[in-house]
Order: sequence, then structure tokens, then C-alpha cells
Amino acid sequence: MTRGAMIAKHAAGLEPSPWVKRWSHLVAANVTVLDVACGSGRHVRWFASRGCKVTGIDRDGAALDPLRGIAEVIAADIEGGPWPLAGRRFNAIVCTNYLWRPLLPTLIDTLSNGGVLLYETFAVGNETVGKPSNPAFLLRPGELLEAVGGLRVIGYEDGFIEAPARFVQRVVAVRDDPSAHPPQRWPLPTI
Repeated sequence: MTRGAMIAKHAAGLEPSPWVKRWSHLVAANVTVLDVACGSGRHVRWFASRGCKVTGIDRDGAALDPLRGIAEVIAADIEGGPWPLAGRRFNAIVCTNYLWRPLLPTLIDTLSNGGVLLYETFAVGNETVGKPSNPAFLLRPGELLEAVGGLRVIGYEDGFIEAPARFVQRVVAVRDDPSAHPPQRWPLPTI
């Protein structure tokens, strides 16, 4: 059994976000991927199974333990402590179901030239259907789009999803590589 097949088998029941899967074609194999607030590692496993070199960061060290051997894992409080990846750059960054506004500029700065940002989290309105309901954890209308200013936005959605019921904003954005000749092509997913 290949390493990718073993990782995929181990991740049974931990399906990646449909948004992340939809845009994964923009992330080449053998590149570096950072999964922020990775939790149990559904996206760590997804990108590792696709041949990427993945780093997962979360404050819950116990949740990270099963990911050792699949990815580099870092247990850190990214809200209360210093950014543990200062000076490092990643070809792709994925963040789902997590919002810490002060971290957004750091994530943008951590994205390498030619890199892809995949971000999806809860938005205002979610308080009417469940948790999170605290405005500190809900994006305001258009807020995620504003946060990625300076990057090329390839896809963006802001709305309601039926199952499970939730309000979300999600973006896929890239940092164009000014040295790329001809310019990079960012193909849209086929439907």
C-alpha cells in the first residue's frame, strides 16, 4: 500500500472541506502546505496523501499526536503567544472553521510567491443557526475579501449552507509570482 493510500485510509471519516477539495488542484504535489488550527488533521491528511510536505499547527497537542509521521506538527497557542513560524514561507496555507483576526496579516505574509491561500470560516448570521455565535468568531460581510487584499482572488463565496446549517465566507487567493514568465495560470475547477 502506498503512503498516500495509508494516509487516506487512516483518515476515513475525516473528509476535507468541499471548498478545500474543490480548489486543491491549485496546490501541486511536493510543495509545502501549512494547515492552521488543524485540529484532528483532516486537511493535513488530505494534502499529505496528495504528496505535499505538510505542517499542522494547533494548540491541542493531543489532537496532533496521531499526525506525527504524516506531517510536521507544532503545538502552539497562536492567539496568546508569538507566531512559531516566523521567517518561514509556505506554498499553500489552509485554514477552516477558525478565526483570529490578528493572525490574518501574518498568514498573508507567510504565503510564498506563487502560493495559494484556502480559507473558510463562519460568518455573521451563524448566530441564528448555532455555534459559533460570538461576533468575535464571525466574519462581517466582505471581511475575508478585504483581509486578502493584495492577493489575486480566484474564488470567493459569502452565504448560507443548508447541511449542516451555517453561514460561511470562503476564499481562494494566490500571491502572484512576479518572476514567473509567462505569468502563472490559475485554472478554475471544472464543474
